[in-house]
Amino acid sequence: MSDFILDCKGISKSFGGVHALKNVDLRVKRGEVHCLAGENGCGKSTIIKAISGFQPQDSGTIEFNGKVYHALSPVVSIDLGIQVIYQDLSVFPNLTVQENLAINTVLSNKTKIYSHRQQREIAKKVMETLNLDLDLDARVEQLHVASKQLIAIARALYAKANFLILDEPTTALTRKEVDRLFEIIRGLKEQGMTILFVSHKLDEMYEISDSITIMRSGEAVYTGPMKTLSEEDFTRYMTGRNIHLVNDKQASGRIQTESKPALEVSDLSGPGFRDISFSVQPGEILGITGQLGSGRSELCNTIFGVTCATKGRILRDGKPVNIRSVKDATRNGIALVPEDRLTEGLFLPISIMENITLVNYPQFSKNGLLVQEEQEKNASGWVDEIHVKTEDSRLPAQTLSGGNQQKVVLAKWLSTKPKVLILNGPTVGVDIGAKYDIYQLLRDLASTGMAVVVASDDLAEVVRLCDRSIVMRSGFMSGEIAGAELTVENLTRAIM
Repeated sequence: MSDFILDCKGISKSFGGVHALKNVDLRVKRGEVHCLAGENGCGKSTIIKAISGFQPQDSGTIEFNGKVYHALSPVVSIDLGIQVIYQDLSVFPNLTVQENLAINTVLSNKTKIYSHRQQREIAKKVMETLNLDLDLDARVEQLHVASKQLIAIARALYAKANFLILDEPTTALTRKEVDRLFEIIRGLKEQGMTILFVSHKLDEMYEISDSITIMRSGEAVYTGPMKTLSEEDFTRYMTGRNIHLVNDKQASGRIQTESKPALEVSDLSGPGFRDISFSVQPGEILGITGQLGSGRSELCNTIFGVTCATKGRILRDGKPVNIRSVKDATRNGIALVPEDRLTEGLFLPISIMENITLVNYPQFSKNGLLVQEEQEKNASGWVDEIHVKTEDSRLPAQTLSGGNQQKVVLAKWLSTKPKVLILNGPTVGVDIGAKYDIYQLLRDLASTGMAVVVASDDLAEVVRLCDRSIVMRSGFMSGEIAGAELTVENLTRAIM
């Protein structure tokens, strides 16, 4: 028997003349955790769909457990033991935990008469596969994403899966939930399960994966052991370019220590947090970290006027300011790049140009009418300055990749010329190339004297980017870590 449970050879797939996959080889050993990595649009999803039978390839073969297939169907793929846990989890939010856990078995048994008792017995057995403790009568829509994910995995395991594909499984999980997931993955590996782990988070890849295949522009450009792959090589294979990775810790000369704080909050309380005090100097990059629910997002929203403080003061350049709205914040030189760019940061159907200029319409108006030439000039300047990849700034924002959409949100608020820039989850769902572009942009902005605040639960990001970080837990500030002490290990201990 071959060492490889999956051996894809020469897989190609086109959509209307666009080559999504170009002669891709993908080999996965039995009982290993194999990472599949690549930027958005590289072909990861397409090859997953070929393996699962959802979208058969145009050419090439898929060998699974020693048998060669020129195309798989979803039924055949499931019968072979291949199960995919997609990023959207494919659970039924309006059904109970019990119904979600039992539905595959009930359907495969072609049961014509519904039996609540039988369904409950099946659900209990499914829960035993992962030692879950969930309320069987709770609606899944009421559960946290981590519980939904475990339901999807348990259901797949009970269906006798032997090859599990996890598509970006940690996107919305806290560090504690990621640890629990990795504990489950290691346990499954010990039982002989093979796992294809799709991710863009490098630290997690090193932590959980045995080997890796990196895709770029529809091709597999690297396959090998995870532990021998350096971060610099990883980014080069992912992006096709050399990215100089540095920790910007040369704060002397950049942080204006003799100046008054650009931003200071004193005993600030608001929805979701209490009694927070900190300051940020011009030229400083301050981190705010903590798990989901720690209050970091709520704090950012209150400083920006999305919600109102119930107590405490906000000062700009040493002077108290009254911020009761977003307009108050922007008037006082504060800008916020929000956590969810799709619902809070962009109007996807309208043009890139309009998205960049919409918070500054008076600047481009004459006699009450917008001057489109001025809008285009301004937007084109920002597109060039922060390297937004687009053929035309008049195209809709929805035509851009996630990283370039985030750059447009940045451009929109940078156009207001803020003195304090707050970013909540600045690189969530962003390709690695765009991520390092954003990092470099923030360092450059800090070097001009702008105060930068980065709220993030990506601890590696906080360590790489920030001069110091405050830590939040359960709505309170639980500590501050700076300088050489600012490490992932110290942050992890502080937030738990």
